[in-house]
Amino acid sequence: MRTVLVLGGTGEARELAARVPAGPRVVSSLAGRVASPRLPAGEVRVGGFGGVPGLVAYLRAERVDAVVDATHPFADRITANALAATAEVGVPFLVLRRPGWAEGEGDRWTWVDSVAEAAAVVGARRAFVTTGRQALGAFACGVARVVDPPEEPTALDVVLDRGPYTVAGEVGLMRRHGVEVLVTKDSGGAMTAAKLVAARRLGLPVVVVRRPPAPDAPTVPTVDEALAWLAAVGGWDAGPAHGG
Repeated sequence: MRTVLVLGGTGEARELAARVPAGPRVVSSLAGRVASPRLPAGEVRVGGFGGVPGLVAYLRAERVDAVVDATHPFADRITANALAATAEVGVPFLVLRRPGWAEGEGDRWTWVDSVAEAAAVVGARRAFVTTGRQALGAFACGVARVVDPPEEPTALDVVLDRGPYTVAGEVGLMRRHGVEVLVTKDSGGAMTAAKLVAARRLGLPVVVVRRPPAPDAPTVPTVDEALAWLAAVGGWDAGPAHGG
């Protein structure tokens, strides 16, 4: 195996890039939607490929031997393009997707299919919106936390911050802004889960946007399993990692 392409700027993508044994070239591809992303170890490219045709051309030009899609669980367009492109070229393809969140005792969750539907459920209540900077204009009042400033006007107060977060910090933020309901996507993972614990402690309801349908592709939930898949595809033994 000569080249492994890792798609995504998630924590799992960064961990995978750092832990691939030295030998194959590892290229991490970031969409470029965040102004100052956390960069993984090794080679990095930023920006889109130009749809399926562009990704097909890239896979052939760079002689990519395996692709691991470790993008955000809601980046369904990228995943669909990667699945189509790897199928056309005949390159092994794996989806690395962290498990979603599950309700705990005392939680009051309402599941919806879109951010617009979440806004309709929230109504006039003060919301803590953590769904990204798109579609914030649908919410009437409250606070939104984003990594980069929103591109469109919003009635929400805007907090610029990046996880991981603490439960104490999330409780304090919700109290300061008089939050009545939390809005989140089912992103999963520990980095941003503190807000769910904070909402539970404060007795606040949570509106959760469901994930897009799972892709029809081999999928694993952990970096360890992705590394085992790469080892099987590449025929290598565990050794010193790129980030070691």
